[in-house]
Amino acid sequence: MHLTAAAAAFLLVAGVGAAAAEDVIIQPEQETVIREYVKKQPLASVKLPGVELNIGTALPDTVELHEVPNVKYRYVVIDNRTVVVDPGTRKIIKVIE
Repeated sequence: MHLTAAAAAFLLVAGVGAAAAEDVIIQPEQETVIREYVKKQPLASVKLPGVELNIGTALPDTVELHEVPNVKYRYVVIDNRTVVVDPGTRKIIKVIE
C-alpha cells in the first residue's frame, strides 16, 4: 500500500514538472523589444471568433504571425491586443495589453 501511494505521488510530481517545463517565460528585455517594435510597426487587428486569447491556446494556421527582429517569438494583433506566439507550436505565450 505504501508503494502505491509513493508511486502515485511520484507521478503527480513528475506531471507537475513536465507541465512547468512547457511554460515559456519571456525575459523582460525581450518583452521591451517586442513592445517597442509593435509600436513602430503597427498591424491591423484581426478577429478570431471563438478563439480565447489565453496562454497556451494554439492559433490556427490561417493566422499570419509576424517576426520581431532578434527575437525568436512572433506576434499578431487580435481584437486590438498584441499576442506573442511561439512559432514552433503556434501557442500563445504572452498577451500584451
